[in-house]
Amino acid sequence: MADGSGKPIIKEAEAAAAEAAREARAEVLDRPPGKKPAGASRAVDKNKAFHEFAVDVWITNFNSVEFGFFRRDRNKAKSRQFTSDMDIFAEVTENGERTGLLGYREELWKKSTGMDKRLVFKLFNETLNWRATMDLMIGRSLQLTLGARGVPVFAFSANIGDHDFIVYLERSANKWPGMPENYSFFIIRDGEPQFFRLKRDFIDLGGDYTLYNQRGQKIGDIDGRVFTLGGHWKGRVKTEYADKHLVMVLQLFCGMLAFNRGLKSHMRTLFGDVKSGRIKPKLEKQEADLYMNPRRVR
Repeated sequence: MADGSGKPIIKEAEAAAAEAAREARAEVLDRPPGKKPAGASRAVDKNKAFHEFAVDVWITNFNSVEFGFFRRDRNKAKSRQFTSDMDIFAEVTENGERTGLLGYREELWKKSTGMDKRLVFKLFNETLNWRATMDLMIGRSLQLTLGARGVPVFAFSANIGDHDFIVYLERSANKWPGMPENYSFFIIRDGEPQFFRLKRDFIDLGGDYTLYNQRGQKIGDIDGRVFTLGGHWKGRVKTEYADKHLVMVLQLFCGMLAFNRGLKSHMRTLFGDVKSGRIKPKLEKQEADLYMNPRRVR
C-alpha cells in the first residue's frame, strides 16, 4: 500500500510512550516532599542474589481498585490506556509492596468470537499509570498452529512504555504430548539481543517454570501456588539479569498463565474453523499494522 497506512500504529506507540512520560512527570510533581516515588520498589537491590516479585490473581472484581461508585470512570480518566472494558484482575508485589496491577480487555476475550476474540493485557503501576501492554497476535498464532498441525501455539507482542523495541513472546511448536511446554523471547539491550527461554517444570503442580538465558544457564524461576482459587505466582531473577524490562515481561507472562487453558482451547477452535472453512480469516487493523513492511513504498 502506498498511503502510509502503517503510520497509525507508530503514532499510537509514540502517543503511549509520551503519555507514560507525562504521567511519570505528574507523579513527581504531585508527590509530597520526602515521599517515596511510585514504583520505587521495582529498583533492583544489587546486594541480593535474586530480584523477586509476586503476581496474585483475584477471583472477584470486589477489590480496592474497581469497587466503588464511579470508580471505573475515575480509573478511565486516570489513563487513556484504561479502556471502558478494562478489568483489573491481579496485583503485582515486590519487596512486600504493591508495585503494579494487571488488567485485560474483558469484552475482547469474553464476548468476542472467532478471529475477533483476542487477549490484551495491560500492566499499570499502583496508581494506575500505564507501563506495558501485551497483545495476543491472532495471525501469527494461527500460522504457527497450522504449521504445528493443530498443536496450539500462540504469540504475544509486548509494548513496554520506555523501551524502543517490541518484545515477542511465543509458545514453542516443538511440543510432544506429556512433555513440558516452552516459551521464548528476546530483549534488545544496548543494541544487542539477549535471548531467554521459559520451560515448564516436569514436576509441575501449580504452573512452575524455569528461566534460562541463551547459553542454557538457569537464571530464574516462576513458582505457582498449588492451592489457590484465582492464581498466585512467585518469580525471581538473578540480579545481574533483572532489568525492569525483563521483569515486566515476566509479570505479564504470569498474568497470561491465568488464561493458559483458555488460550489453548481458543487456538484449537480457530484451527478447526479455518481448516474446515467455517470462518473466513481476518485481522483486526491494529494487529495488521504490526505486520506492515517498513520498507514498502509510501
